[in-house]
Amino acid sequence: MTSYGGTPAASSRSRTNGLAIASLICGIIGLIFFNVILGPVAIVLGAVGMRQAPAKGGAGMAKAGIVLGIVDLVIFAALFAVAAANGGFTWYVGG
Repeated sequence: MTSYGGTPAASSRSRTNGLAIASLICGIIGLIFFNVILGPVAIVLGAVGMRQAPAKGGAGMAKAGIVLGIVDLVIFAALFAVAAANGGFTWYVGG
């Protein structure tokens, strides 16, 4: 079935870069969970998304993902510095 005003193939495809979206999502989630892992992932995906931006679009999301990835690493460094200044990490396992 066709809809009025367009072809079905044109409406079913997204023109946004998937790597830029993944970079943005990793950067946002990395603000709260696993920032040491998701920060570099967001930076790498954002860099690759920026290279693909002229063909697929999504340059703004890729830039935001890179910035959020850097913020993730800064948060991790700050938390690590605070933990080191307070005597480091200790694990209490029952008993």
